[in-house]
Amino acid sequence: MKTKSSDDIDADFMRSAISLAARGLGTAFPNPAVGCLIVKEGVVVGRGWTQPGGRPHAETQALTQAGTAAQGATAYVTLEPCAHTGKTPPCANALVDAKIARLVVAITDPDPRVSGLGLRIIKRAGISVTENICRDQAWRANLGFFLSLSENRPMFTLKLATDALGHIPGPKAVGADKWVTSPQARNRGHLLRSTHDAVLFGIGTVLSDDPKYTCRLAGLEQTSPVRVVLDSQLRLSLNSNLLKTADVSPIWVICGQDAQTRDDLLRANITIIRSPQPQPDPTWVAAELAKRGVTRVLIESGPKIVNAFLEAGLVDEIAWFRANKVLDKNFVPAFHDKLLEKLELCLEAVLQAGSDHLELYAKGL
Repeated sequence: MKTKSSDDIDADFMRSAISLAARGLGTAFPNPAVGCLIVKEGVVVGRGWTQPGGRPHAETQALTQAGTAAQGATAYVTLEPCAHTGKTPPCANALVDAKIARLVVAITDPDPRVSGLGLRIIKRAGISVTENICRDQAWRANLGFFLSLSENRPMFTLKLATDALGHIPGPKAVGADKWVTSPQARNRGHLLRSTHDAVLFGIGTVLSDDPKYTCRLAGLEQTSPVRVVLDSQLRLSLNSNLLKTADVSPIWVICGQDAQTRDDLLRANITIIRSPQPQPDPTWVAAELAKRGVTRVLIESGPKIVNAFLEAGLVDEIAWFRANKVLDKNFVPAFHDKLLEKLELCLEAVLQAGSDHLELYAKGL
């Protein structure tokens, strides 16, 4: 049996740390979702990931669990430990104080408050540092955080639920005809919501379908994302299911500059964001969401908004639930083919979802 090299061992532990980090997706914002393993003599003695709201940090969680066993151990961290004092002390100092012997980090933090400073603190303490282990995987895992710093926008995942040919039920579809995919696929869609900070949709979908856009999987009800409605004329009704579930997760309504004043929505604790344009522009919407700390957005909407974000080049990933059937009436295209082709996304995986398939697409690194 071939013995693993030290590089392979580092990669194995880092992949585990990245898997831990994924537990914070959708709840850690505005902080990145970070994972940390403390390993001593090949045994994991502590592990942690960024907790809801961004604190405690992953390193704090892992070091607390490890206790005195952290001394002389190796810490695997998916993002450079922070070096600035915010609501908590710097994680770089905590690792030094714990007397770890070695730090393995996947990627440096581009945040100017941290960039390189965390590693400098570690190195000055005489601790060995290995960088760029599973860097691409760590970059993809926190793509929204990195885009918020480099492009002033969150990452956008487009969720599609279509028949085998890319069609969705048209406006005349009613009742059961509105469901294209299987219950298992719809459950997987709820899981997808739980990993995003916000879900974005248009008022047209609200008026026609009266959705909740919450996460309704057992045990994940508290991970429902912020619900962002593009509603140029502020037509949202107080009797909608969104308003009836306002206590589950926040509702932000983005309207046009000429929209009426809606004091009734304000009294219902709905956040109204007024665009400088009559019709909110996707690029402006993206910057506004980033300003509010949102790093990951799931687009679940009709063709008009889908095509607008595709046209703006803002879609970074696609989760396409493709049903094992073809609609024979009352259907419309879910998107404009040419816009999708322009993104040049790569098919990364095809997963089973009941009788349907989930195709995952992403931009190349």
